[in-house]
Amino acid sequence: MKNLLRVALVVVLAAGALRSQPGSPTQTLPAVLAAMDQASQKFRSAQAEFKWDQFESAVNEHDVQEGAIYFQRRGGQLQMMAHVTSPANAEKYAHYDGSAVKLFEVAPNRVTEYDTRKNKDTVETFLILGFGGSGQDLQKSFTVSLDGAEEINGVNTARLLLLPRSEKARNVFDRIYLWINPSTGISVRQKFMEPQTGNYRDAWYTNIQLNGQLPRDAFRLPTNGRTQIVKPQG
Repeated sequence: MKNLLRVALVVVLAAGALRSQPGSPTQTLPAVLAAMDQASQKFRSAQAEFKWDQFESAVNEHDVQEGAIYFQRRGGQLQMMAHVTSPANAEKYAHYDGSAVKLFEVAPNRVTEYDTRKNKDTVETFLILGFGGSGQDLQKSFTVSLDGAEEINGVNTARLLLLPRSEKARNVFDRIYLWINPSTGISVRQKFMEPQTGNYRDAWYTNIQLNGQLPRDAFRLPTNGRTQIVKPQG
């Protein structure tokens, strides 16, 4: 389960979005959660450029990845694709379709497929954090508090602290920070903290397009007849 949630974060890291406009000065927790509820009702699709920073405390090392990410919600079904383009020698795709996470590594031409059906609700809880998820649903899965205000790329954000309610989730990340633009109810940054290790994943998103037309092949893995398929058990 822990490995599955880590892979899910490759797809999105529960994902966030940025609007290039000033945030609202009203940053009470009820107001921020209400804005997230409104954004969730309107959310259909999104695309963005991302920068993910995975920090490993034991070796004091940052693994930075950049690329593009796509989201779509249709008929209650969630679909996501992330295309990591930098570093170039580690190009990969990660796709979620509601039942599985598929990680396609270009160089070895290999797809690793993780069945998520037994843990769908938990996986999607992380995937839609701050990106189309409602404030009401957020409170079902996390203890939520307002942790302050901070300007991110010119946006006056409300910083939320999330403490997972489930033990499974806490074993993966014991604290999560979301920087929410109160004007849109969408997160501009996310930070996932691992318990006890000091490790974290920091996610930033730019050049966002919400509820627009996505590329025709946005959710297609560019595999071929020689692609190896691996399905880990457990």
